[in-house]
Amino acid sequence: SRMFGDKSAAEWKKSLNDARKSGNRYFLVKRRVDYETMLRMKRLPIFREGQYRGGMIAEVEDMRVLLNQDLAARTIGYVNLGEEVTAVGIEGAFNPELAGTNGVAVKQRLTGGDWITVRSEKSLPSVNGSDVLTTIDIDLQDVASSALEKQLIKHDAHHGCAVVMEVKTGDIRAIVNLEQGGDGNYRERYNYAIGESTEPGSTFKLPVMMAALEDGLIDTSDIVDTGEGVVEFYGKKIRDSKEGGFGRLTVKEVFENSSNVGTSKVITQVYKDNPQDFVDRLYSFGLNEKLGIQLVGEGEPLIRYPGDKLWSGLTLPQMSYGYEVMMTPLQILTFYNAVANDGKLVKPRFVSAIMKNGQLQKQLPVIESNRSLASKSTIEKVKIMMEGVVERGTAMNLRNTEYKIAGKTGTAQIANANTGYRSGTRMLYQASFVGYFPAENPLYSIIVVVNAPSNGVYYGNIVAGTVFREISDKIYATRFFKEQEGEREKLSIAEVGAGYMPDLNIVLRNIGDGAIKGVDGNWASVSGEKGNERYTAVVSEADYVPDVTNMSLRDAMFFLEDNGYRVRYSGKGKVKRQSPEPGTKYYRGQIVALELRLN
Repeated sequence: SRMFGDKSAAEWKKSLNDARKSGNRYFLVKRRVDYETMLRMKRLPIFREGQYRGGMIAEVEDMRVLLNQDLAARTIGYVNLGEEVTAVGIEGAFNPELAGTNGVAVKQRLTGGDWITVRSEKSLPSVNGSDVLTTIDIDLQDVASSALEKQLIKHDAHHGCAVVMEVKTGDIRAIVNLEQGGDGNYRERYNYAIGESTEPGSTFKLPVMMAALEDGLIDTSDIVDTGEGVVEFYGKKIRDSKEGGFGRLTVKEVFENSSNVGTSKVITQVYKDNPQDFVDRLYSFGLNEKLGIQLVGEGEPLIRYPGDKLWSGLTLPQMSYGYEVMMTPLQILTFYNAVANDGKLVKPRFVSAIMKNGQLQKQLPVIESNRSLASKSTIEKVKIMMEGVVERGTAMNLRNTEYKIAGKTGTAQIANANTGYRSGTRMLYQASFVGYFPAENPLYSIIVVVNAPSNGVYYGNIVAGTVFREISDKIYATRFFKEQEGEREKLSIAEVGAGYMPDLNIVLRNIGDGAIKGVDGNWASVSGEKGNERYTAVVSEADYVPDVTNMSLRDAMFFLEDNGYRVRYSGKGKVKRQSPEPGTKYYRGQIVALELRLN
């Protein structure tokens, strides 16, 4: 009576006596009680004797419960065993390990239609399945889901996704897929991050530029005339987002400003006679193949090739800025993650181990490519270009003083099979931002894609970049800072060196030394001891080689290339020697050789 509260003790006694007098061998006590209540019932005196000695018979009904509601629901997945088996997500992919072995039970039907299990020699116990250890961090999942949903609501978008990947391992720490329902609310309905292949737009400019750099056809300091922001190929006009165009830009600036005109002119000029070379280089990056992830349902990538029935004179310029190609968000993220990982591609991992009764049964290893996507020189150059996107380019709104982000914005028109790139009277767009952080020592890569925002704002830096920044800020505040806190205390003034002044100020503040004083410009060197520091501006005078000693390779390359020099380097660490020497009369466009050492 106290347990259920629906009958008095006298009423329970009368019900039991009535059932006994009528000759019934079985009496239904309660339907659909939870596991804890069932255990309490078993301890009652009337039920202690067990199933076959007058005690309690518990008919188990398994229920599927998402403990964290909608968080990662589509990736966690399910299995429906109907006429056609539907297997989705982690549960679908690992169902053989999770399912266990069915048992055999003999059932008897009672008056009233209920069934009970009866003792039989034919009965066999079921065997529980194994458990899987996922890579998903539920706290990060919550942060990513909240950040994405806010932007989807703000921009009244149809759907969107966000994925957080660990750079070194490929572990998926968060994966969110939200779609607007008929009631206006957003829920996990389809795994867009894994399954939806679309034209990515400008985020595809990274492999495009890498191809030309790796083939030795361009350098980041080469000049491109983008004119007034319009170029025509075979009757089709390609435009830049900036009214009036960007004029003359370096290749690096073309990337930073996401100039469609500049990108298409560069790629068409260097590959027009041998477009197969361009496609072959993209294929060498693996962009034409599925990743082969642990889950089912990965979308098919598409990279056209000369000889394809749909290849035309427009294909090469269109491909250069992310059209006439198809990729999923996870495929794009994996490529960017490889660049962050110094060129080594790591396969995304959703499950790291299979467990049984708390014991490890099988470890699922990190799968890393044994070769780099490109040379160290190419990887370093595109890293610098991606940092420039945030520092000076299309994603300046993501800049912050605590840590550096590197990445690329994307804004693509969405094609419809029947109406082309227009839906009714308006264009539909896909906004995206993909990148990694901290730029100098990448730990996490993130992609955010928002499909069909409809409130008049559709640029990747605003719609998707804001989500990226909210996620990265949270990760940095709660994890990265704590992990690095002890190391910062060990730094000395002598180890600070030279470089970009905002970065140096962060380091100096972290070792309790304030900030650089009395220096104009964006570049400086730090020397001396604590309490007796010396700060010197690093400048570039016309026709004289600047001093980049004690800079990191990234800062040195950026500073030199930004001032018109080409760079070659050897070794690892900071710049210890340079040739020509600082102050040597030298002409821009020529090569400066850097020697790096770790100490």
